[in-house]
Amino acid sequence: MRTVSAAELRSVLHHRMLIERLRQTFRAGVQSPPAHRHRVETYGTGDAALLIAPAWEVNQAVGVRIDSVFPDNAGSDLPQTQGVYLLVDGKTGVPQVLMDSSAALGRRSGAAASALAASYLARPDAERMLVVGTGALALELVEAYTAVRPIRHVLVWGRDPQKARKLTARFHRPKFRIEATADLEGAVRGADIVACATTAREPLIRGDWLQPGQHLDLLGGVTPDMREADDGCIRRARVFVDSRDRTPAESGDIAQPVSSGTLNPDDIAGDLFELSRGERAGRRFYDQITLFKSVGTALADLCAARLATEMVLHNDSIR
Repeated sequence: MRTVSAAELRSVLHHRMLIERLRQTFRAGVQSPPAHRHRVETYGTGDAALLIAPAWEVNQAVGVRIDSVFPDNAGSDLPQTQGVYLLVDGKTGVPQVLMDSSAALGRRSGAAASALAASYLARPDAERMLVVGTGALALELVEAYTAVRPIRHVLVWGRDPQKARKLTARFHRPKFRIEATADLEGAVRGADIVACATTAREPLIRGDWLQPGQHLDLLGGVTPDMREADDGCIRRARVFVDSRDRTPAESGDIAQPVSSGTLNPDDIAGDLFELSRGERAGRRFYDQITLFKSVGTALADLCAARLATEMVLHNDSIR
């Protein structure tokens, strides 16, 4: 069985190729039962959790993402969430590849899914992008979006301005201008695309900041008590999600507006399955405000793992 490191994963899994493979996979669909979450008792101050998310394509491949969440690691140099991804041959059941960083796989597949949504929802001429958040996913988002839209200017905002500046410095001679900003409202008002990847529990983006024609992408807020955008954003935008089955219940940016009556579940315009299959239209007119909310899918992880495996094994064969 081949082991693939996070560095090797990033080197073979290019966004443009992954986005198109994701488009094909969302059209075809995969089998992805609900993920399992188990509480794990510890001797620390808080219990840990074990997350298991399987998915498979019949007679093709079976994938399982296994993540451990240990909140007490926040007080050390260890990440709170760690995990692996196992890919198994769908015909024989033989384990093929073990990816030693499910987080790296998830970040790349998550950013690619957002870019796939933007290919339907963001204006074709969108040039100005704002990234809200300074975590590892921020880098992935910039790279993914530049694969689907002619991005020329990127602003990065974070609660810690120094982290925002460090993140922008990691881009070596990019084909676009990238800089940090401390003015969140002004940056939102001036952007064509606003992509948020934070752990915020209270809304950061206000509906009255949004401008005609903008696309708002929300990747944080992955639990019902987390929010990145307020109800004003929901009221003003045409709302899409990555999966109708999971996102409305799991994401605070959708669950809370539904609970308050601000959003009717039937008013969700579509998900990535429907967009990719042409069953729902994306952006309808130039000045329309669109919003995409994602919590991640086992489908995207399986798709990314299969593509990475193909590339890794191909590289091994020609060495």
